[in-house]
Amino acid sequence: MKGFLKDLPKVELHLHIEGSLEPELMFRLAAKNKIELPYKNVEEVRSAYQFHNLQSFLDIYYQGAAVLQKEEDFYDLTWAYLERVSKDNVVHTEIFFDPQTHTARGIDFETVYKGISKALNDGQEKLGISSNLIMCFLRHLSAESAMETLEQAYEFREGICAVGLDSSEFGNPPEKFKAVFKKAIEQGYKTVAHAGEEGPPEYIYQALDLLHCERIDHGVRCIEDEELVQRLVKEEIPLTVCPLSNVKLKVFESMQEHNLAQLLDMGLKVTVNSDDPAYFGGYMNDNFLAVQEALKLSKEQWLQISRNSIDASFISDDRKKELKKKLADFQ
Repeated sequence: MKGFLKDLPKVELHLHIEGSLEPELMFRLAAKNKIELPYKNVEEVRSAYQFHNLQSFLDIYYQGAAVLQKEEDFYDLTWAYLERVSKDNVVHTEIFFDPQTHTARGIDFETVYKGISKALNDGQEKLGISSNLIMCFLRHLSAESAMETLEQAYEFREGICAVGLDSSEFGNPPEKFKAVFKKAIEQGYKTVAHAGEEGPPEYIYQALDLLHCERIDHGVRCIEDEELVQRLVKEEIPLTVCPLSNVKLKVFESMQEHNLAQLLDMGLKVTVNSDDPAYFGGYMNDNFLAVQEALKLSKEQWLQISRNSIDASFISDDRKKELKKKLADFQ
């Protein structure tokens, strides 16, 4: 089963590019850009990655992002991720980026966008990994700040597939960003949002009804509302579940307690993703193997998860057919 899971072609739909910043690269960029880190070495950084909730992770996450200063830094970050996941047989990835994390530090939107998108183009040419870029709004910031970010993105909108919503869920319901998402849809963006990770099922309803989201990121707490589960099944709304992240942030105490298999059995369109792999101890293969060890899914269930990921992606029908053909070899 291990070999089967490692070799399976994978589509990743929930990946924060800033969350793929490995400590080694963090130190290299800090030295290059003369940024002082509150850690002496790589081991000290890794030992700081013991989180007890989402906020304790975000505090370190934003601190690490400070080393990203120039276009080539964003290129190096994205290229490192692509090189790494090519080893996990990732064939398509949809990458979140958080412009506000950087513009708040005086980094131009264009600097961030160009560095990431150049690496994604190289990933297609050199590694055969197709990709889409998703711009996330930080929900702990104001709706006005999100609207400003949407305006900054306007001239680059051809290279940005969708908008999303991430950061601290508590006290920041999707409804806060209703006007921003309405405008984003008018500008031609697809929409996704983090909901039902730490936040209640109500946040999932809001993401669907007020933000018109086509995918729900995380969504594991939908199980608390039977009516919501039935709706998600009926409307075939994908959930981009991040197992290792959920355990690391104490959404579940252990992988054995994760409800992924239950969600799958209920007919939900579950996908498996890595979220912030540098911080949560695992890329795609690590997530697949950790889930398998704890939950013992069948090959057919894994193929279903893989088909779900292809169906849920924002790629052309032709590319979906191409990826499903690759998957068919594993039947």
